Amino acid sequence: MPVRIPSISAAPLSRALLNPARQRGLRRHPTRLFTATARAAVVKPFLLADIGEGIRECEIIQWFVEPGARVEEFDKICEVQSDKASVEIPSRFSGVIKKLHYDTGEMAKVGKALVDIDVPEEVAEAVEQAGAAPLGGEAGAESVRSEGLASTIKPDTSSAPPQETKPESEKPVVVKGKHATLATPAVRHLTKELKVDISDVNGSGRDGRVTKDDVYQFAKARDAGQAAPAPQAAGAAQLARPAPDHGPQQETPTQLTNMQAQMFKAMTASLKIPHFLYADEIDVSSLFHLRQPMSLAIGRYPILNARVDVGADSKPSLVMRAQHNIGIAMDTPQGLLVPVIKNANALSILSIASELARLQALAKAGKLTTADLTGGTVTLSNIGNIGGTYVAPVIVEKEVAILGIGKRRTIPAFGESGEVVRKEVMNFSWSADHRVVDGATMAKAAEVVRGFVEEPDMMLVHLQ
Repeated sequence: MPVRIPSISAAPLSRALLNPARQRGLRRHPTRLFTATARAAVVKPFLLADIGEGIRECEIIQWFVEPGARVEEFDKICEVQSDKASVEIPSRFSGVIKKLHYDTGEMAKVGKALVDIDVPEEVAEAVEQAGAAPLGGEAGAESVRSEGLASTIKPDTSSAPPQETKPESEKPVVVKGKHATLATPAVRHLTKELKVDISDVNGSGRDGRVTKDDVYQFAKARDAGQAAPAPQAAGAAQLARPAPDHGPQQETPTQLTNMQAQMFKAMTASLKIPHFLYADEIDVSSLFHLRQPMSLAIGRYPILNARVDVGADSKPSLVMRAQHNIGIAMDTPQGLLVPVIKNANALSILSIASELARLQALAKAGKLTTADLTGGTVTLSNIGNIGGTYVAPVIVEKEVAILGIGKRRTIPAFGESGEVVRKEVMNFSWSADHRVVDGATMAKAAEVVRGFVEEPDMMLVHLQ
C-alpha cells in the first residue's frame, strides 16, 4: 500500500532537527530519511605483464587515457612497442585513472606498475580471493601488429562479470584454447609453417600464452598420432612438419665469472675509442724475438707509447711515457690475461726472454699479481699461437696502439734472383686511436717493425 509522505518546508524541518522534542514528534510520522555513503574504492597498480617471449621492457608509444579519466572494461589504456611487436593494452576493469607511471617515449619495465586505477573495493577483493593474475595488459592484449600488418586479439572474458546475451549475429567467435590468440608474431609465423591452428594449442606461458615450445609439442603430438598422413607433395610435407631431431632451443642463463665481468667492462670502455686498422704480411723466416723490434719502433714514434687524458675541463691532452711497458696477451686457465714486461726499452733480448718466461709461469699457475698486470703502455696479442690468420685487435684502455699477430704460414715466394724459395709469413694487424694517431705515423712505425723482423742484423746496432 503506498505511503503518503507529508510535505515539510525547509525552515520547519531544520528547526525540528535542532529540537530533540520536535525530533521525537517527527518520528511518529510514517516518514523515512534516506542517506547515501560513498562507494568504497581501492587504488590498484595495473602491472605491465609479459607481452612476448623474453621481453623485459617496451617503449610507451602513446597513451589513450590521462589522470582523472574514467575507463571501462576493455577500454584501451596505451600502446607499447617491443622489439617484436606493437601491442595495445586494454583495461581489465572499470575505474578511474589515478596516475601514469611513464611518459610517452619512456621504457616501461615488465612486471612494474603501468598506471594506477581506482577500482571498486569488492572488485579488488574478488581478484585477490580468486588468485587472479595481477592487473596487467597480458590477459587483455587487444591487438598485435608486426611489420605493418595488424591482427586483432580478443581479450579473455572468462573472468568478466556476466553480460547481456547478444544476438547470434553479434556473438564473438568462440576461441578453443584459452588465450590462444595471445602470441607473438614469431609464434604465429611458426604456426603457419607447421600448419597448426593456434586456437587448438593450449598455452603454457604466463596466463596461458602460447609459446614456440607449445607449438612444437602440439605439432609433434599431432604428427605422431596420424596413422596415415593426408597425401601431399613430398616437398610440402617436409616444409609442413618439423625436423624430427630438432627440439626447441634450450637456454640456461649463467652468471659471468669475475674474469669475464672485468673483461666485459674493459672492452666496453675500450670500444669507445675510435679504432683504425692497419695490416700487412711480414716475412718472419729470420724472426727470433718480436718484443725488441716493437720497443725500437716505439722509440722512433713515441706517440704510440702515449695515452690520452681528458681533464676536468674536458680538454684532451697527450701524456707521453718514457718506459716501454709492453703488455703480452696470454691465454691462461683463468682466461685472457695481459701481463706486462716493464721497461722493455732498457732490457736486453735475454732479459726480455727471461721476464716473459717468468710471467708465463705465473700465469699458468694463476699467481700473477696486480703489479704484473698493470702499467702497460702498448699491447702485443699473438692470436696466431691459437689460430687465425687475421685479427682486428681492440685497443686497451689508456693506450693508443695494439699489435695483433696471426698464425705463421709457409708460402712459396720468389727470391732475389727469381728463384722460388720457401718463406714463412705472418699477418701483423695494428689498431690505433685515430683521435691522436694518423695513418701515416702508424704505417711508418709498422715498417720499422717489419724491417727489424725481416732483417734482424739491422737490429744489432740498437741492442744492448
